Amino acid sequence: MEFKEFQDLKLSALGFGAMRLPTVGGDPNGAVDEKLTAEMVAYARAQGVNYFDTAYGYHDGMSEVVMGNILGQYPRESFYLADKFPGYDLANMDKVEEIFEEQLKKCGVDYFDFYLFHNVYEKNIEPYMDEKYGIMDYLWRQKQAGRIRHLGFSAHGRYETLKRFLEAYGDRMEFCQIQLNYLDWKLQDAKAKVELLNEYKIPIWVMEPLRGGKLATLSQENEAKLKALRPDEETPAWAFRFLQSVPGVTMVLSGMSDMEQIRKNIATYSEHKPLSEKEWDALSEVTDSMLDILPCTACRYCVPHCPQGLDIPTLLSLYNETRFVNGLIAHMAVDALPEEKRPSSCVGCQSCEAVCPQQLEIAAAMADFVDKLNQPAGL
Repeated sequence: MEFKEFQDLKLSALGFGAMRLPTVGGDPNGAVDEKLTAEMVAYARAQGVNYFDTAYGYHDGMSEVVMGNILGQYPRESFYLADKFPGYDLANMDKVEEIFEEQLKKCGVDYFDFYLFHNVYEKNIEPYMDEKYGIMDYLWRQKQAGRIRHLGFSAHGRYETLKRFLEAYGDRMEFCQIQLNYLDWKLQDAKAKVELLNEYKIPIWVMEPLRGGKLATLSQENEAKLKALRPDEETPAWAFRFLQSVPGVTMVLSGMSDMEQIRKNIATYSEHKPLSEKEWDALSEVTDSMLDILPCTACRYCVPHCPQGLDIPTLLSLYNETRFVNGLIAHMAVDALPEEKRPSSCVGCQSCEAVCPQQLEIAAAMADFVDKLNQPAGL
């Protein structure tokens, strides 16, 4: 197992994510298969994994209980446990003390090694920073009391939101967890987020290294390109090799649902094999082939010409996300906008198209975006 230094700790480079635990009968809505999960945890620990990540909302609140039951069988100092304050639900903002105490009880511990503001994004950054809720003050007091050993945050928000949170609390944040993989390096501009965190010297924790499994298999053509460079490397391993090549990455969390996944991921992390320049370029070509996006360059020529005052480049960026997968992140970002600034406010006048250097069909894109937003969000 590869290990990374974090302050005075030695963390396994691969963390055990408890968001997608195995369920009884394989039913995604079923109860957690605690017996199989215990076997997976035992195997992971035996191979050197020492970081375990759970959250209040995972598995309808049962992830904390299950992980607490299982990890409680081992000496407390032999593992690092991470949990999060569920501020993605605005109804929780005035319950930070109540929820924190509940989480400690559910996990059966006296302290959390790592604790995060969960999912900082456009809609909840104001409440997270609002002094009337006192979330930072409370969590900081818990850190001073030793009930939180390391304080950080996770973020699904856009670059500007991430930067704003860092400007407010960067001096207190010890790590940041972002969605990072070779697809989102371009699709969600994770590259810029990585550069920002490196600028603040904040270690990076990674979620969704395989994009919810989307990068576990590729087209035959793309898999052949990668096999030509590393014949013995399986497709999922390329996602982890990419992350081994990104400066600042300390922890990679993978939500492993069965023993085969955990064995393969641990085997990958038995070696440190970052990408060469040639391999990086090849993976970039693979990424480009997967992206069906409008090539907006964010020149913003269109914005002054929109009678509705829409931030067209931002909306097109979110639209591109839904063209790959109509996921929750784009839906959350649009939901955080004032209603009059959403794509549904586009009147189809095409004034923007008249000045677009890329000659994009923006009005049609906005109409399609509205249709996608009216569909249920996937992962």
